[in-house]
Amino acid sequence: MGKTLAEKIIGEHVGREVIAGEIAVTPVDVCLVQDGTGPLAINQLRKINLERAASPQSTVLFIDHASPSPRKELSNDHNTLRQFARKTGCHVSEVGDGVCHQVINECYVKPGDIVIGADSHTCTSGALGALGTGMGSTDVAIGIALGKTWLRVPESYRIVVHGHFQPGVYAKDLILHIIGMIGADGATYKSMEFCGETVENMGMTERLTLSNMAVEAGAKCGLIFADEKTRAFLIEHGRGDSYRELRVDEDATYERTFEIDASKILPTISFPHTVDNTRTIEDKDCRSVKIDQVYIGTCTNGRLEDLRIAAQILKGKRRHSDTRLIVVPASRRIYQQALEDGILAILNEAGAAILSPGCGPCVGIHQGILGDGEACLSTQNRNFKGRMGNPNAFIYLASPATAAATAIKGRLADPREVIG
Repeated sequence: MGKTLAEKIIGEHVGREVIAGEIAVTPVDVCLVQDGTGPLAINQLRKINLERAASPQSTVLFIDHASPSPRKELSNDHNTLRQFARKTGCHVSEVGDGVCHQVINECYVKPGDIVIGADSHTCTSGALGALGTGMGSTDVAIGIALGKTWLRVPESYRIVVHGHFQPGVYAKDLILHIIGMIGADGATYKSMEFCGETVENMGMTERLTLSNMAVEAGAKCGLIFADEKTRAFLIEHGRGDSYRELRVDEDATYERTFEIDASKILPTISFPHTVDNTRTIEDKDCRSVKIDQVYIGTCTNGRLEDLRIAAQILKGKRRHSDTRLIVVPASRRIYQQALEDGILAILNEAGAAILSPGCGPCVGIHQGILGDGEACLSTQNRNFKGRMGNPNAFIYLASPATAAATAIKGRLADPREVIG
């Protein structure tokens, strides 16, 4: 019987065929924690006298959420991660190295891996044909110590996308459209598997955006086949020998199939306070929304191509005088490339505040917390009430193109009107 990508990857790891719905205890290939969840995991291991790592070379502790640390308590948490790394041999991704979901895919993940992380957006690794999934700190702690975890094999949704995007429309608009279509809990514990000619033609930047936001529809993972685009990404990051092709079986069984025409997707925005509260830029409610802060970055849209798109729109222009603009590259590598390509200079001249790689304002700890009643248009993946540090503020989600256009206009704006 044909296998979905999720069934195929889990089956390879357990050494037998698996089907959706069964429980499997499986080895894991890569484990990650970050500075919000990592100390919890380490403290759990200490409580049960299991402070060790089964595979320290593929266990990474990220200091990215409060980076650099804004408080002594968080600095102490960072030291907990460093101490654990010294004791076990695990890797530390330090202040300024970047967001966990970007760096882990640049440096560690390969097609066919099982990746567990104490962060819900670990599903980003699905863009490389790896089954990445977020878990609680205790589950990941045990995965780190024992090198294995348990999974319920997920049922799979097949998302088939055909055609070409209009100018000014990107993968972020597509995934927001999908989440708006099926709902924030419409794919709970499912594997969302993206395919079709549109996905075939996407570069890794856009594929990573799709997989990153699968969890915003409740999915366990967001998988994409591994092909020559995947190989090129791995070669670019010095890991070409870790590539292998990985595709779904043609006779695989899916619980549901969705067919989407990419040419009909419009610039899409999630309104507060849920990701599935989506509207297109042509909606009458959009153009009147004043925006106080625009944020371009995060593990969803802080990659080089995202920054380049924003720079192309902002070149020779300035942000609106009433709208702050914050830019955060997703990794040190991306920061360096954007610096060398002149992208950061363009954004700086447009009035952006450019911060060191990390999560920054996205998690509401520091570097861009909103004031009461303020509205932010962000390229991040969540707009829950209080997400950016103030429950009395409002978060809108959109693509880097829409964000850049909005920074110029000072209100929600259509990127198609400013693209040169």
